[in-house]
Amino acid sequence: MSRMHRSQLVRVWMIALLVGWVALLNAGTTGKIVGRVVDAATGEPLPAVNILVENTMLGAATDLDGTFLILNVPPGTYTLRATMIGYTDMVITNVRVNADKTTRVEFQLKETAVELGEAIEVVATRPLVKKDLTSTESVVTTEEIEAIPVENFSDVVNLQAGVVDGHFRGGRLGEVAYLINGVPVNDVYSGDLALEVENNSVQELSVISGTFNAEYGQAMSGVVNIVTKEGGDRFTGNVRVYTGDYLSTHDNIFWNIDRMNPIYNLEGTLSGPVPLLPHTTFFASGRYFQDEGYIYGKRVFLPTDVSDFSKEKPEEWVVMSRGQTYTFSEALAQRLIEEAEAVPMNNSRRFTGNLKLTFRPGSTDKISLEGFYQRRNWREYDHRFRLNPDGDYRRRQWSVNASAFWNHVFSARTFLEFRSSYFYTRYSQHVYEDPFDSRYVPADRLQMTGANAFLAGGQQMWHFDRSTTTQLVKLDLVSQATNTHQFKAGVEFKRHRLWMEEFEVQPDAPQRIPPLSAFNHNRYLFHPTELAAYVQDKMEFHDMVVNAGVRFDYFDPDGRIPLNFQQPDLSRTREAKTSSQISPRVGIAYSISANGQLHVSYGHFFQVPNFFYLYVNPEFDIFPLQGTPSPPPQSLLNTVGNAELKPQKTVIYEIGMQQQLGENFGLAATAFYKDIRNLLGIEVLQTIQGRKYGRYTNRDYAFVSGLTFEFTKRYTGGVYAGVDYTFQVAKGNASDPNTAFLDAQTDPPRETEKQFVPLDWDRRHQINATLSLGDLDRYGVSIIARYGTGFPYTPTFQNVQTAVENSATRPDQFTVDVYFYRNFTLAGMRYQFFLRVFNLLDRLNEVEVFTDTGRASYTLAPLYVGGLHPRGLNALDDYFIRPDFYSQPRRVQIGVEIEF
Repeated sequence: MSRMHRSQLVRVWMIALLVGWVALLNAGTTGKIVGRVVDAATGEPLPAVNILVENTMLGAATDLDGTFLILNVPPGTYTLRATMIGYTDMVITNVRVNADKTTRVEFQLKETAVELGEAIEVVATRPLVKKDLTSTESVVTTEEIEAIPVENFSDVVNLQAGVVDGHFRGGRLGEVAYLINGVPVNDVYSGDLALEVENNSVQELSVISGTFNAEYGQAMSGVVNIVTKEGGDRFTGNVRVYTGDYLSTHDNIFWNIDRMNPIYNLEGTLSGPVPLLPHTTFFASGRYFQDEGYIYGKRVFLPTDVSDFSKEKPEEWVVMSRGQTYTFSEALAQRLIEEAEAVPMNNSRRFTGNLKLTFRPGSTDKISLEGFYQRRNWREYDHRFRLNPDGDYRRRQWSVNASAFWNHVFSARTFLEFRSSYFYTRYSQHVYEDPFDSRYVPADRLQMTGANAFLAGGQQMWHFDRSTTTQLVKLDLVSQATNTHQFKAGVEFKRHRLWMEEFEVQPDAPQRIPPLSAFNHNRYLFHPTELAAYVQDKMEFHDMVVNAGVRFDYFDPDGRIPLNFQQPDLSRTREAKTSSQISPRVGIAYSISANGQLHVSYGHFFQVPNFFYLYVNPEFDIFPLQGTPSPPPQSLLNTVGNAELKPQKTVIYEIGMQQQLGENFGLAATAFYKDIRNLLGIEVLQTIQGRKYGRYTNRDYAFVSGLTFEFTKRYTGGVYAGVDYTFQVAKGNASDPNTAFLDAQTDPPRETEKQFVPLDWDRRHQINATLSLGDLDRYGVSIIARYGTGFPYTPTFQNVQTAVENSATRPDQFTVDVYFYRNFTLAGMRYQFFLRVFNLLDRLNEVEVFTDTGRASYTLAPLYVGGLHPRGLNALDDYFIRPDFYSQPRRVQIGVEIEF
């Protein structure tokens, strides 16, 4: 880091310390209980009543007004006890506490009139209207996750109103902050979630799709906050095992779908006190999951095979299949495909482990140590390799997250928390792990077949390897200064390490691995840093709640910028400038009745683009478009990064209401508008040799407007029901940051859209419905039904655009998932047998389409391409059967869970 940047950083730290000498709030990992105690007969407030949270060290005493306040309460379900001499104890059970929210209770104590030792017990019901909700947020508990047909927490996120396939209210992918106990686990290189918490570790999951408080940064569309489980004072655990397979009648699309290729899952948890360590508990979980997938290829060819399809007459073609040479015929082609071994092409395996230690040395301190480990291996289907499956990439990723927490309570109204974390993820992509593997063959074997033929040999040539390390330090303070004002303020510091190396293997070249100076070998190491500070005040009045705050963010990219963009590869460079911004946010909730609430919110949200776009092609290599090596797998040819990209900006406006209807029904409605600026795009530049190249810049823009409606029936009489509906319009000048550069390479060049057009993920209507029936403790069935209108696409004919971009719509999508279970208890242990069916109706949802027909099932290409066999083994029609254009077919799982 330069002297100039160091001095800037010092000044920023001073600003941050002035904004708040403490750090970021515990990012939504604890909640608050407030309430009042009155005499049941007179209604007069009772002071000096002791309020205890049973089985914890939490509690409070009422003041002269009979009110009490308990801060720093982890999410969960609790029992509260109120005691006072001369009055009968009162117990309220099933009190639900959510992170960052206020739970309100009221005790009405009766003067002692029963025998000593007895207490009045009341069961609390979860409120259908959250009076302190100033923006849209959904909270899902571990019990709710266990009761519905989902496999991963991401499935739960996609069920929330306003979320469409990972896009929050029309935003691009990568605009969501994922937190585990307040620690971010986004991979800053790609913006993706790099570590997925398994459902058996989740205590509570909150999804904020509207405006969010100033404590959250580096997100423009939403926040997903996961609070993990902790151990208790007794040993508990569970083991869950299931297996399954895909059961579909669509074997003409999905090869090998009728063969038995089981899905395997083994997971379990164990928690309790740590032996020989007083006041210490642990929670441990693990999961192994294996899925062979539903898209298969056939091992007709090996990468080393060499065929000759260059002759005009098909009967003169020479076919090499698995080392054996044949003369082509239609009968031969059919036999080779039918007899070939089926090979999974979208299979995956994952192992996840989690360990959390919690130490409570006294009533004022809590120390937690937590670690996550995850390893994934998977493949992504590439249609060209369907008859040569061994030639496509294998992908691996492993991630580690280690965190330390210290929570210290100064008083009943103030607590501080120190937090430190280390996050590491590594991703690799290659065919063979060793670039000197003798099985690598020259790249020209990928050119043996025609445009609409499956590859008959060869393999992907690139090795790609990268890692991201993030070290984070936070120091947290929350203070309930008065009964009305709760203040939060703080700073956060993050230091990243990004390393990447990619190269193209050249088996027939003197140097198998190209030199670093070559276009097809890149390597870099950068150490960007981030600093943030914020202050926030939550004001809770009798009929109104106000959340107001302001956030400051600073970013040092640690990158270089060329001085001459006409010769970027030869130019001298300078240090990239730092960036900073201030984002104000405010939300107001007003009680319009005893069972109704109205809220409005507004905020500015900034996010530094994914770091990939800052550092891609770090040597600024520009090559002629003809005769160059194949482009790297992660980027386009002749594009360069920009370390001075500005933070992208979204301004959100929201208004919503909640209303309880009767005792058991609730309704919520929200209207929102998002103005999105400085989105990532690309500018087309030209070198002095006339070579065009693309440089990433802030040029794109978009807007999103929409409505969401949510209807809920509380679980009563053995029935729970929930329905949410989302209507939204998401438009912008481009869905893909690379659009302008791709348009410039067409012949003739296509003019990039300057008007607003629907974005690729603009789903106008989405409905999610959940129904649960039965006695939740003994048996039940849960059904999730989802309907969504189709995504837009751009019509073409013979690969020429025939209408305005994204002016047509793909077919609608509809899916039904079902979960049946039966519980019983034997020898002190609970057993559950269950059956889950995903896509119960085995519906072929068309996620991609041929742009000349708007359908996945057929294309007009055979009418103008011509030829029965397009210089390859397959028939032309067979190439246009696209299993990757459909969502997964019916999947059935059966299993057992044992709880002890």
